[in-house]
Amino acid sequence: MRFLCLHGKGTSAAIFRSQTTLVRDRLSKDFTFDFVDGFLPSDPAAGVDLFYPPPYYSFWNDTSTDSVRKSHAWLLDKIRRDGPYDGVMCFSQGCSLIASFCLYHQAETPNQPLPFGVAIFICGGVPLQVLEDVGIEVSKEAWDMNNKSSKALAEQASSDAILKSGLNRWITADGVIANGDALQDPKNVFGLDFTRIPQHLRIKVPTVHIYGNKDPRCPASLQLAQFSDPSLRKTYDHGGGHDVPRKSDVSESIAQLVEWSALAASAH
Repeated sequence: MRFLCLHGKGTSAAIFRSQTTLVRDRLSKDFTFDFVDGFLPSDPAAGVDLFYPPPYYSFWNDTSTDSVRKSHAWLLDKIRRDGPYDGVMCFSQGCSLIASFCLYHQAETPNQPLPFGVAIFICGGVPLQVLEDVGIEVSKEAWDMNNKSSKALAEQASSDAILKSGLNRWITADGVIANGDALQDPKNVFGLDFTRIPQHLRIKVPTVHIYGNKDPRCPASLQLAQFSDPSLRKTYDHGGGHDVPRKSDVSESIAQLVEWSALAASAH
């Protein structure tokens, strides 16, 4: 099974490859991974330059829907040139790229299959401006949570926070208890009412949603999980912040979820 792998903003293919080494080492040679750099040069993400040298890339440097759409054109060109891919594995902004691509695809061409059969989302959400662009109502509560959690992430991921507090820097934004229980109340998932979102906008392939309950952006991960069919969805709390933990037990669990996605895709 061949995966296209998309990194977070201000990082790179090499960094994402390094972050996922322990997961990939636990998978058979039947799984292969194509790590690709974003097409835009970027400043490093907060704290990244402490651990990894440049260059750094992103898929967009502003949050306009025009910029997001340009990343989709790049994605389709990448798939045409170097595909096919059985699945995608992504982190942070890479998740936002794939999630927004899926939403526009379902809104505009719902009868055509996605160009990949599974999606592994790690610590990522869907841009709220994209939701509004496809006609989904986004409440003030959802926007407030988005803005607060984005600010908290920038603060907690900074070099100063890393040097001062290490792993203890991760605290969910404003003390929000962001856990899998949010999936039990679709009427209010951090300000989004999923009972009012049309079924045709749901992601129709098996998905895995990996989040950390100490990640300030955890609410966005749980919102994204609601866009997936519950019968084709797995969620996993890695227990940390906005990162890919290197713990052996966490890496083993994530590898098992990747294996599940392959089985689910073959049966779907």
